[in-house]
Amino acid sequence: MEKLRNLRKQRGYTQDYMSKIIATDASNYSRKESGDVRIFDDEWEKLAKALDVPVEEIKEERKTGNVQNNDNNGSTFNDHSGNFQSTNYTYCNIPDFILDNQQDYIKLLKEQVESLKEELKQYKK
Repeated sequence: MEKLRNLRKQRGYTQDYMSKIIATDASNYSRKESGDVRIFDDEWEKLAKALDVPVEEIKEERKTGNVQNNDNNGSTFNDHSGNFQSTNYTYCNIPDFILDNQQDYIKLLKEQVESLKEELKQYKK
């Protein structure tokens, strides 16, 4: 996401500042900016507004490809607790339309949770 990174730096904005615009943490924003994590359309719009440019000027599609580790021995990774774990992982990219659908569903579920919380408050009264 070179266009986004370059424009952010030109404007003098930090990744931490940009992360707050899309309501995430700086490390997740960094992964989004590097292309490791998908930037959703609503996030593109917020970022473009903050940078005062049209979305089309900064939006880049994420690179796609599949990476698989199917060896029988598994792979070793550090779980950041000082322990090393061994496991088999298969990594693959999920099509954008599925991710968008899941994001919409998550949003719906969050709205339902809030509604149920309000309903619960009414019952407690």
